Amino acid sequence: MTKIAWVFPGQGSQAVGMGADLFDLPAVQPQLDVAEKILGWSVSDVCQSDDDQLSCTLYTQPCLYVVESLLAEHLKKQGRSPDVVAGHSLGEYVALYAAEVFDFATGLTLVKRRAELMNNAAGGQMAAFIGFDREQLEQHLQDTENVVLANDNSSAQVVISGTPAAVDQIIANVKAKRVVKLNVSGAFHSPMMANAATEFEDILATVNFLEAQFPILSNVDPTPTTQSELLKQRLVQQMTGSVRWRETCLQLSQQGIEQVIEIGPGKVLTGLVKRTCSNIALENISSMAQVS
Repeated sequence: MTKIAWVFPGQGSQAVGMGADLFDLPAVQPQLDVAEKILGWSVSDVCQSDDDQLSCTLYTQPCLYVVESLLAEHLKKQGRSPDVVAGHSLGEYVALYAAEVFDFATGLTLVKRRAELMNNAAGGQMAAFIGFDREQLEQHLQDTENVVLANDNSSAQVVISGTPAAVDQIIANVKAKRVVKLNVSGAFHSPMMANAATEFEDILATVNFLEAQFPILSNVDPTPTTQSELLKQRLVQQMTGSVRWRETCLQLSQQGIEQVIEIGPGKVLTGLVKRTCSNIALENISSMAQVS
């Protein structure tokens, strides 16, 4: 049998209208009702609203979690299951839910608090580098204070995170085909998130995690594990640690994965997998029409 990995995208993959063919299904109404009680607003309404609202961290992360979780549920109801799961940043929470580490409501409650903490962590900057000299970038990051590698997405694409001055210094000194400053409120996946991580660790301490039903590759450590406490600790580390997606892709290949299915809006993750592991078959599921 083909060895399959399910991967779940994070912030940046959202799109107005995502989940549209999900929200009218009677089977998903209980989860949508639970979501509205937890969040205090309607996921379906926000997903159909203007891009400015959906792109706000407070709304983006819960909406992605709900849409991706519902799609994963429908796949499982069809008898489909992965051999391994992984998620990019916010997507890791959907991976944990898909692996039955916690239930839908628990995951959404954690995502809501995470989004609030990240939204409040102002004062930082992030920038994406496409087509760059990795050795040069790593040297400048090593020599510059208050900036780190936040997302190692592929050999040709990374994101740095830190103070605006430090990020600007890296941009000025490292040649790249393209550099894009990200529209985010803070320096996510960097030491500047330390206070938020400490607060989030206290929240996580009150939540019971179960052993995962299949191995999970975490952002900060893509070594596969099903151990509940280790998975919880890795979530804490994710707030300040780098998203090691390039290594995650390599780990998928080492695990003998033959097909990767990206569950959620967009095709960002399958694009990154293709760049790192061109021999893995790819599939994208962003709507109910693609589930059946």
